[in-house]
Amino acid sequence: MTGFRVVDTTTRLHSGFLEVLEATVVGPGDERFVRTIVRHPGAVTVVPVIGDAPDVLLVRQYRAAVGAPILEAPAGKRDVDGEPPEETARRELDEEVAHRAGRLEWLGECFTSPGFCDEYAYLYAAFDLTPLDEPTAVTAEEAAMTVERVPLDSVDDLIAARELVDATTIVGLLLTRDLLGRGPSA
Repeated sequence: MTGFRVVDTTTRLHSGFLEVLEATVVGPGDERFVRTIVRHPGAVTVVPVIGDAPDVLLVRQYRAAVGAPILEAPAGKRDVDGEPPEETARRELDEEVAHRAGRLEWLGECFTSPGFCDEYAYLYAAFDLTPLDEPTAVTAEEAAMTVERVPLDSVDDLIAARELVDATTIVGLLLTRDLLGRGPSA
């Protein structure tokens, strides 16, 4: 699809790591329209695989945007200048589930909500985990989160029960399951 171009942007809000812009776009027929765009530094989601069964380590964390705790894979913003996504994944494992990865496998990348936001997520599976003494939590939500060991084979049931509702967690778990050859048809 060609012929669309942003011809003007105005910053409406800059708060913390987010920026909200109003963009004027010109379409292929020279029609003009305005779109609100949220700029985001990007994110990483990492699926820590543990044991031979295998199981995964997930966190149950309060999310203010939805007003409830959500079961999800460790994840975080790419808000450290120059930090490669792999290092962000390693940092999030340390902070959220107190494990260090011996090996990371890239699973994929995706935009999380491209209709209005440029957040781009990197997804990894973590293997050969070494437990640390305790999580290095840095936020109130992280300090209050719980770590849950979940069988990877239970993913379909958790999705059906609406226990898993975070998109990058679902995608990361399904890709990890496929990587390990444990998909529903395997």
